[in-house]
Amino acid sequence: MQWEIVIGLETHAQLNTLSKIFSGAPTAYGAEPNTQACAVDIALPGVLPVFNRVAAEKAVKFGLAIGARINRRSVFERKNYFYPDLPKGYQTTQLALPIVAEGGTLQIQVGDREKTVRITRAHLEEDAGKSLHEDFHGMTGIDLNRAGTPLIEIVTEPDLRSSAEAVSYAKKLHSLVRWIGICDGNMQEGSFRCDANVSVRPMGVETLGTRCEIKNLNSFKFMEKAIDFEVRRQIEVLEDGGRIVQETRLYDPDRDETRSMRSKEEANDYRYFPDPDLLPLVVGEVFLDQARATMPELPQAMRERFVSDYGLPAYDADILTASRELAAYFEDATATLGEEAKLCANWIMGDLSAQLNKEGFEITNSPIAAGQLAGLLKRIVDGTISGKIAKEVFAAMWAGEGDADAIIAAKGLKQVSDSGAIEKIVDEIIAVNPAQVAEYRSGKEKVFGFFVGLAMKASKGKANPAQLNEILKKRLAG
Repeated sequence: MQWEIVIGLETHAQLNTLSKIFSGAPTAYGAEPNTQACAVDIALPGVLPVFNRVAAEKAVKFGLAIGARINRRSVFERKNYFYPDLPKGYQTTQLALPIVAEGGTLQIQVGDREKTVRITRAHLEEDAGKSLHEDFHGMTGIDLNRAGTPLIEIVTEPDLRSSAEAVSYAKKLHSLVRWIGICDGNMQEGSFRCDANVSVRPMGVETLGTRCEIKNLNSFKFMEKAIDFEVRRQIEVLEDGGRIVQETRLYDPDRDETRSMRSKEEANDYRYFPDPDLLPLVVGEVFLDQARATMPELPQAMRERFVSDYGLPAYDADILTASRELAAYFEDATATLGEEAKLCANWIMGDLSAQLNKEGFEITNSPIAAGQLAGLLKRIVDGTISGKIAKEVFAAMWAGEGDADAIIAAKGLKQVSDSGAIEKIVDEIIAVNPAQVAEYRSGKEKVFGFFVGLAMKASKGKANPAQLNEILKKRLAG
């Protein structure tokens, strides 16, 4: 039987506010356990929540970025359940009336296909604490520093049909929340984590299969592996005549498998009801206008501009707009260089990105600033150095030996563009290689590379390649 995979994602993005969603406690990561949890966060009797306006601003910015409808009136509700890291016994969240309603979409690229993923909703809620199982002599410790940290939960329609599509969507969403400045996206610290709802159904059947939710995927690699395993597991169960039980599962990367955590609760199991301590959240026109005014140019618009204004291929534009920082680096370098946007793009996507990846650096930590890279590329454009020599200069710049001009002068790397000097080198090579000259003139044009190699070696790599090729062809033609 042929099976169709159906996936929907729920993503928790931690909003980068300085204080928590309902208290003034700080949200900085890495503090000693339970040092950033105030009376509101640990639910002492008599405390009352006070909503963080900045959290609403960031949620509205996300809604605007995906083209969704913003609910002018949204309501906080209590989601009741018991868990050790939830001191109140309920989570304050949104269900019936979320701040970001339907209509949002995200475009993803999978291979050469483009696909639109519908976003059902995005709602504000508070994070829970964290259970720590290490070094407690068989006991579990509870750290409530994270309790009350503002989250936006982003829920898709079941539009994804493979682990590759799910990862593509998660990466695009991760880039977007960082781009608009609402989340730092640090997956290792739990700032961005996904739950995957996975089901399968016979090909051509419209009814959705029974889904299983894989919780807390904080790595794109683990997301892909977890979904692929879960798909295989469900198909094997069904083909063996069994049935899928709706449940929550966890992914074990050491065993590369998902395992059952608990039966999946329905909404009515949580006994949602409006929070009596919080008024409805009302978003007015002035508030919306202020949010719009602080929105940066969005990735899709910038990609289109890079294609139209700089003449870049769509692939290059997509790579260069992977982050605001990378796009800014490209624009700064191109502005300094003046022209040759494609050359600039090639170097950023090639040598610079390779070195950054090798060293584990972000573009913001690059030892070579955008203006410095542009200075190097200018010397390629004006013929001072060849592209090959430029790589040597780049390595010296990366090592901190100075700007391109200083390195070229100090190492004597200036390209030889004197026709007379190049002609002399060519004549000497032709004179001592008569057999190869005869081969070339008999039609074996591949021998041309042999002469180029000798000439570049004789000039210590400094001969202008274009001039060298032209002079060689004339001399060899007799």
